Amino acid sequence: MSAFQHIKNKLEEFSRKYYLNELVKGAILFLSLGILYFILTLVLEHWLWLEPTGRTILFWVFILVELSLAVFYILNPLLKLSGLKEGISTKEASRIIGKHFPEVKDKLLNIIQLNESSTHTELIEASIAQKSEELSPVPFRRAINVTANKKYLKYALLPLGCWLLLFVTGQWKGVNSSLDRVVHYSSHYTPPAPFSFTIVND
Repeated sequence: MSAFQHIKNKLEEFSRKYYLNELVKGAILFLSLGILYFILTLVLEHWLWLEPTGRTILFWVFILVELSLAVFYILNPLLKLSGLKEGISTKEASRIIGKHFPEVKDKLLNIIQLNESSTHTELIEASIAQKSEELSPVPFRRAINVTANKKYLKYALLPLGCWLLLFVTGQWKGVNSSLDRVVHYSSHYTPPAPFSFTIVND
């Protein structure tokens, strides 16, 4: 295997890890934002007691938002990871790696540009081979740190805090019943009376 082919293979490995990282980050954000919007939908119905038309709109907007989040945060990086959709170019990958490794700088990008040159002279071939040899020991994959996505876990605290607040305030039962109304959006429900009678005299 030539030194340049080795560099290409390492760039492909980097791209796969790049989108694996995007997928992990996307999964955290999808769950956090998705659950938060789910709670918001139920609370909105709980307080407003919408008519069937309003609940129909609320239901389908919820479905649309959740699908949009799934496509953006999950499906998109998954398609790029599997190669079914075009991802970052080798030049973009080279720039990311160059920023992470000071010893790489613009060398990797120069190799890519020289290889894409329309004219390949012996001097250019020798330059590509030399620079490829110099960069062969550099672990490109380490430019991506998947564990750094822990910082996005803070966004999961907001929906968890909302769940906890609903339980503590005793509002969970009412919000839970609003789930049934949103799911069966075409059915008619009568809101409870804002008052009650208590007979104290036998």
